[in-house]
Amino acid sequence: MVIAAGRVVPQAEARTALTFPPSFTWGTATAAYQIEGAATLDGRTPSIWDTYSRTPGKVRNGDTGDVATDHYHRWREDVAIMADLGVGAYRFSLAWPRIQPTGRGPSVQKGLDFYRRLTDELLEKNIQPVATLYHWDLPQELENAGGWAERDSAERFAEYAALAAEALGDRVPTWITLNEPWCSAFLGYASGVHAPGRTDPVAALRAAHHLNLGHGKAVQALRAHLPADAQVSVTLNIHHVRPFSDEERDVDAARRIDALANRVFTGPMLEGAYPEDLLRDTASLTDWSFVKDGDTKEIRQRLDFLGVNYYTPTLVSGGASAASHGSDGHGNSAHSPWPGADDVAFHLPPGSTTAMGWAVDPTGLHDLLLRLKGDFPQLPLVITENGAAFDDYVNPEGEVNDPDRIAYLEGHLAAVHRAIEAGVDVRGYFLWSLLDNFEWGYGYSKRFGAVYVDYPTGKRIPKASARWYADVARTGVLPVTETTAG
Repeated sequence: MVIAAGRVVPQAEARTALTFPPSFTWGTATAAYQIEGAATLDGRTPSIWDTYSRTPGKVRNGDTGDVATDHYHRWREDVAIMADLGVGAYRFSLAWPRIQPTGRGPSVQKGLDFYRRLTDELLEKNIQPVATLYHWDLPQELENAGGWAERDSAERFAEYAALAAEALGDRVPTWITLNEPWCSAFLGYASGVHAPGRTDPVAALRAAHHLNLGHGKAVQALRAHLPADAQVSVTLNIHHVRPFSDEERDVDAARRIDALANRVFTGPMLEGAYPEDLLRDTASLTDWSFVKDGDTKEIRQRLDFLGVNYYTPTLVSGGASAASHGSDGHGNSAHSPWPGADDVAFHLPPGSTTAMGWAVDPTGLHDLLLRLKGDFPQLPLVITENGAAFDDYVNPEGEVNDPDRIAYLEGHLAAVHRAIEAGVDVRGYFLWSLLDNFEWGYGYSKRFGAVYVDYPTGKRIPKASARWYADVARTGVLPVTETTAG
């Protein structure tokens, strides 16, 4: 994928049709554990999500990713769907336990061969492969040794990155190290609503640092084995945090959550240091002695762009019991994913919501993009995930009509366009997700796909939103109402 800057036609020139730059990349995205299935084939061993999903009570309805959408066998059909959609790029993740089953030692050729076949087919269809090294499927053997809470996992991740780059670097031009390390660290090790299901706030902070360190080491490993023109990045689910009011305690609550959600990663990755306020806020939990001399220098590596995942804004207040003010949108748990911020309350913003109960608010994406431009003005941005779950169904005519998803995408793409007009260097957009799939702790109860999947048969049915997105991707023109364009 060549992600390049370009000119946007000013809104005044097209009040009801917003034109994106000719070089803008239009793509779609998935993750290995959510779609591949084939959990025990060709040398693949359990990941932490295999173990977690098979633990009673952890995933809705006892669902697992053992079969998922069977992409491991139906990949050629799925690439053909992408070709019909006219997307220019496909962001997928490599399954670490399919390539390096124990997280150590040599790679498994059958696992690598699957990704070779997939990427070759994508290239034949003029779809650029974008590979994410880690979308949450840590080999279980590494978790048995302490997981991301232990420093050795960062070393192992760099070794895995080198194996993947050696095998696929000749055909994959764009690489992403981590997907949403906030979820890996804080949902996995603090609240326990994601694998591995631990509830230790100090382990979560340790995991955040070792994910950062793994990212830095992996970037170095990738650049050592990839062609000079390869692009390397990381994907963060940057929270757009808003205070509930202008009161000091609410503004301070937003600062604290911003530190734990965002700056714990952007600080070391992009500025070479952890934020001082984060260290102060968590001093009662840890002295951060797990950060060794030279770590932050190693974490801060040159990136070609920053991947940004956005779904909904975060609204917070301070000075009260968080349990009395609703959910933070990251699952139900008696344990907080916010170490040192247990008294911060989360609120549902007004307006419509998705099937996940998340507020639909495109202004959050626009404001977030402007903030990132202000904080990191030289770093191009790519929307690596954006989308919504709704309660989709097949009608008697065999069609899936999803007008709410189309409205969601229209609003958020218009927000991206407004940000570009304001001078933000946004170079691409990846719709989440290509397919309905295993939605982590929600199992198969939530449908994010542009393509409907009938799970008993595996049948794929493109939804109305897929046809709508195909038109936008092919033309680079977003048809909008004047209100949306506003």
